[in-house]
Amino acid sequence: MAILLNIETSTTNCSVSLSKEGETLVLKEDNNVNYSHAESLHVFIDDVIKSAKLTLKEIDAIAVSKGPGSYTGLRIGVSAAKGLCYALNIPLISVSTLNALAHQVKINQGNIVPMLDARRLEVYSAIYSNSYAELRNVEAQVLDDNSFSEYLEDGKVYFIGNGVEKTKKMIDHPNAVFVEGKLPSANEMSFLAYQKYKKSDIEDVAYFEPFYLKDFIALKSKK
Repeated sequence: MAILLNIETSTTNCSVSLSKEGETLVLKEDNNVNYSHAESLHVFIDDVIKSAKLTLKEIDAIAVSKGPGSYTGLRIGVSAAKGLCYALNIPLISVSTLNALAHQVKINQGNIVPMLDARRLEVYSAIYSNSYAELRNVEAQVLDDNSFSEYLEDGKVYFIGNGVEKTKKMIDHPNAVFVEGKLPSANEMSFLAYQKYKKSDIEDVAYFEPFYLKDFIALKSKK
């Protein structure tokens, strides 16, 4: 019996789940536009463990969303995950943020494009088949009228994530389906993390770093 703690902090959604054999037992999350991860994450971890009537010592591994996404959000999530792994002497598992996001779409035909806002007209995106096979790996791309055109010509394309709003303004195609209001969640991590756990597909706790995709750029305050 494998009990996994899953942590997702790549966007404004601070999300934690506790899972057993790949099934989510408890989910706690909050989408706060002010990025309350530093204040909420450890509280959420404590809440899901208590709700499941378990203890930290009963957890077999920690899974963390590895990115891409918010630089600060990813740092907070990975730091918490690594700290727990060190303290409990258990494995660390990383889960692709966009892969987990794609799993929120259940379709029989077409392709899935999970996408996260990367400021201006840029998004972090990947492309998956309806069976979640990766058709194109993660890229930071600038949107234009022809973005994803080859996939749209072949059939339905389901766009999901907080990059959807800007994509709707750029792409006008009958095969484009926009799944709005969705963010990466620790709920979908449960299954994906368990698959990696069974194969002992784990990270080096000492050296693991989030997948930022782009270097961090500090912006000047507007004040």
